[in-house]
Amino acid sequence: MKPIKSALFGVAATVLALSACTSSKQAEETVSGLNPARFDSIVNNKKTALYTLKNNNGMEVCITNFGGRVVSVVVPDANGKPTDVVLGYDNLKQYTDSVNSPSDYGSSVGRYANRIGGGKLTVAGKTYQLPQNNFGHCLHGGNSGWMYQVYDAEQPNDTTLVLTIVSPDGDNNFPGTVTAHTTYKVLSNNTLDITFDATTDKETVVNMTNHSYFNLNGDPSKEGTNMWLYINADNFTPADSTYMTTGEIRKVEGTPMDFRKAHALEETINDTTYDQIRNATGYDHNWCLNTYKNGKGDDSKTCAVLWSPVTKIGLSMYTNEPGVQVYTGNFQGTGISCKHGIKYPKHVSVCLESQKYPDTPNKKNWPSANLKPGEKYFSHVAYRFWTGDFATDK
Repeated sequence: MKPIKSALFGVAATVLALSACTSSKQAEETVSGLNPARFDSIVNNKKTALYTLKNNNGMEVCITNFGGRVVSVVVPDANGKPTDVVLGYDNLKQYTDSVNSPSDYGSSVGRYANRIGGGKLTVAGKTYQLPQNNFGHCLHGGNSGWMYQVYDAEQPNDTTLVLTIVSPDGDNNFPGTVTAHTTYKVLSNNTLDITFDATTDKETVVNMTNHSYFNLNGDPSKEGTNMWLYINADNFTPADSTYMTTGEIRKVEGTPMDFRKAHALEETINDTTYDQIRNATGYDHNWCLNTYKNGKGDDSKTCAVLWSPVTKIGLSMYTNEPGVQVYTGNFQGTGISCKHGIKYPKHVSVCLESQKYPDTPNKKNWPSANLKPGEKYFSHVAYRFWTGDFATDK
């Protein structure tokens, strides 16, 4: 999904370096080659850091509490080689510099992931004008959404990180004070398990997601269109030229949107005879998951699979949400030096964002994102990594 325009957001406070007195353990590089000291800063009067989660099977996940962002995910390839499979930066300065290096890399997005049409939101009979930070729409909660805020962090053990954010009433003009948590866990079977929960003191909308950019090839300096994709969905929600859903739910059959039989992205991603591909210059669409029925999602069933024929690394996705936004890095190729100095090309990666459908608040027949006092928002997504030949049931 396209990042928020850099000109429309600036971090409110100057990022200040903390004291250089870090322990030798803090200064050690992670398996992914990150220096934790480069993430020790102060943003908006709150401390930031890099947190490392790991298991005993070769998986390491590094996360910063700035925006709740996954910075690296290392898993073994088919030959046992540790491979970083997500995009990002290797220092906090670039993450906070929304002018020179804007990104939503790896973020915990809120208050409302994806787009709200025209920035118009009506809740409990009252209409709110939200920021219009993307083609006239509100994207990812506005130009100072949660991906640019500092979460409070607690790491109870080597495999778990709990991030907390309190979003005040009127934050980007959304109603209600919302307390939200993102809990990251690394499981023994090489799964990155993520849960989101939230409560509010006034009726509002909440739709959180993780925005990691996956490249399973182990070389993000090259396009990733050789990766295979499977999506367990018979339908998707078409979008117009401003990336806004039209309200239609359309069958994938007979279109380049059909991934019920897995195939390499390169087979369909450049089919500009189809308006949806042409408008997005690739994929930036929501699929209506078959794993969601009668108002409930089955997160024990595979909803999507991404696979690399190079490393033989596969990613199986599970969620209780009704939709998944698939974004193929159509706005990459900016020439910005990213993690380890690599400049990412267009179509280098695939985002798999669990979510309510885009603009659900203005399309009342779609699964609701409304949250009332006394209720608890809960969302779950799991990314399980494995190796071997492609399969949908690994």
